[in-house]
Amino acid sequence: MRRARKVDRVLAETYPDAHAELDFDDPFQLLCVTVLSAQTTDVRVNKASPALFAAYPDAKSMAGADRAHLEQLVGPLGFFRAKTESLLKLSAALVERYDGQVPPRLEDLVTLPGVGRKTANVVLGNAFDVPGITVDTHFGRLARRLGWTDETDPVKVEHAVGALFPRKDWTMLSHHLIWHGRRRCHAKKPACGACPVARWCPSYGEGPTDPEVAAALVRTSGPA
Repeated sequence: MRRARKVDRVLAETYPDAHAELDFDDPFQLLCVTVLSAQTTDVRVNKASPALFAAYPDAKSMAGADRAHLEQLVGPLGFFRAKTESLLKLSAALVERYDGQVPPRLEDLVTLPGVGRKTANVVLGNAFDVPGITVDTHFGRLARRLGWTDETDPVKVEHAVGALFPRKDWTMLSHHLIWHGRRRCHAKKPACGACPVARWCPSYGEGPTDPEVAAALVRTSGPA
């Protein structure tokens, strides 16, 4: 526990601006862009979302959207038919069950079409300031590399890591690990020689340890 919390403190110093990299103005927008971010990048979603929300700014308008127009707006993200269907079903459910408002409780959010615990925790932590752990591919990979858990199931990872940290820290912990995963601790070639938490990492050496070689692998931002 002490080692894990030390790692988080160092990552907080390394990434003082860590935050959700999806752009949003309200809980509905965050819910939509998080759903849209599956199998694409945050950068692409951020490029598409202004036009999407200019046309359909809330659940009621999106639930009544013209399918062809909605497909056109989300087309650049790939899987546009499936993503259009997800937005239509999600918006309709919000209108029918919650008067068009995004509910601020995990148990309600996960009943919505296309919303699992990961998406629910993103929305809770970043739109409602309700602490949550977001176990995406980066978070899961780093939690295992750092020796915090051996679990691969996202829910089990969430509970195992959550037990190591105060609940109030969960949302920022998620940002710190995701930023570190996107910028240094890559899946195929982690920049071990340029890692600020290498001394506490049992997986040190999976990537290049030479400082110059590792430095060349460091990204200044998340993937484009």
